[in-house]
Amino acid sequence: MRLEQILFSQGFGTRHECRGLALQGRVLINGAVVEDPYQDINTENLVFTVDGVDWPYMEKAIVALNKPSGYECSRKPLHHPSVLSLLPAPLRTRGVQPVGRLDEDTTGLLILTDDGALIHRLTHPKKHVEKIYRITAKHPVTEVMRNNLLEGVLLDGEKEKVKADRIQCIDDRTFEMSITQGKYHQVKRMLAAVGNRVESLHRVTFGRYQLPEDLAPSKWRFIALEDLI
Repeated sequence: MRLEQILFSQGFGTRHECRGLALQGRVLINGAVVEDPYQDINTENLVFTVDGVDWPYMEKAIVALNKPSGYECSRKPLHHPSVLSLLPAPLRTRGVQPVGRLDEDTTGLLILTDDGALIHRLTHPKKHVEKIYRITAKHPVTEVMRNNLLEGVLLDGEKEKVKADRIQCIDDRTFEMSITQGKYHQVKRMLAAVGNRVESLHRVTFGRYQLPEDLAPSKWRFIALEDLI
């Protein structure tokens, strides 16, 4: 693939801007400057450098972000900054978007990608992709509450019950809950349905991918498809 096309596909601007990056000597491959924007480059396992920053070539980008509180999962946020503002310009330019949404006050693992088919695969109700949340409740979580969550609760405005797949207690008010549905404000509504309230909500797992302990809030990293599903 020509260098100009590689840069364009990876979100480094218009074709004209990508040609300029090469012509200005700002692109390195294997440590060597490549000034010819039309040079053919092998994209297999390619890592290129632009302005001193290394970038792996990815036909479709998949990103894990440790979302902090106070950000909206929207391109056009209403009240808070967009989570996309936490990503570098090339990722925003190539059109990565959140896979599902986390409320502005919910923290933890957010997956973003520019692969539309993957977004559909991960969010379609019939796919039953597991998500695990760490929940701190306002009141102690009783055995009755846990059993009701596992057996299923009817959310306000819904016709079918939703249930937790697994619950692991940490203390009397903190627990981790696995769900495979994706209803609007589902976890908060489930807790309300059993007579409790969510004080804090943190997603720790999406599919097979678990939020790394060394990924600080507001930070991101590329991940592979096989890490996720």
